[in-house]
Amino acid sequence: MDHAHAHHGDHAGHTSWRMAAQATLHCLTGCAIGEILGMVIGTAAGLHNGATVALSIALAFVFGYALTMRGVLKADVPLRQALKVALAADTLSIAVMEIIDNTVMVTIPGAMDAGLSSLLFWGALAGSLALAFVITTPFNRWMIGRGKGHAVVHAYH
Repeated sequence: MDHAHAHHGDHAGHTSWRMAAQATLHCLTGCAIGEILGMVIGTAAGLHNGATVALSIALAFVFGYALTMRGVLKADVPLRQALKVALAADTLSIAVMEIIDNTVMVTIPGAMDAGLSSLLFWGALAGSLALAFVITTPFNRWMIGRGKGHAVVHAYH
């Protein structure tokens, strides 16, 4: 599906699941980098679970925004405008993902305290990110169909 067709379909209210999944996967990539890095740093440093979650969330937003900005900056958009586009495109999607994956991590007994060599830690983290993708995709489809969220990035591709 080309961007012109997809963009036109968005405004007609016929956002495809494929487009929503691609937007979610893009967002999940940045989130996952930050989330995993935060969990690894927090766990390795022996931080309290709350501090580890806060670090993971902060890094998920940083990496999520950075990946979007990278593409927008390639379109010769000034830095300040690229940041505005990233904030508009990704904030709600990242927030939904972070709520889901961190809730899973703190809800699974022992996952946060299992340690980096534990299958429980890595399995819970992988499962939390997969669940975040599944739940966030319909949300992104709804947002894109209304010209919001990841739809704002399409003008720069």
